[in-house]
Amino acid sequence: MNNLKLATVALAFASIATGVNAAESSSAPAMEKCYGVALAGKNDCAAGAGTSCAGTSKTDYQANAWKSVPAGTCTSIKTPNGNGSLTAK
Repeated sequence: MNNLKLATVALAFASIATGVNAAESSSAPAMEKCYGVALAGKNDCAAGAGTSCAGTSKTDYQANAWKSVPAGTCTSIKTPNGNGSLTAK
């Protein structure tokens, strides 16, 4: 095979691989921020003073710390403090 044919075949395989990766990432479930459900040090990111980003929550179920959860499930997550919330408290 000459170099032009090899390059064409390589480009075709790269295009297919890219398409597969794009399809896989688009099938990921939609996520939403859910406040008050993370355990201490297990939050995904900030919501207020003292929670600059991931892993900074100081207490379990801290009301201003969020965890990423599948869309539509947040308010059904039960904690000792009630259910998860879509807004910081």
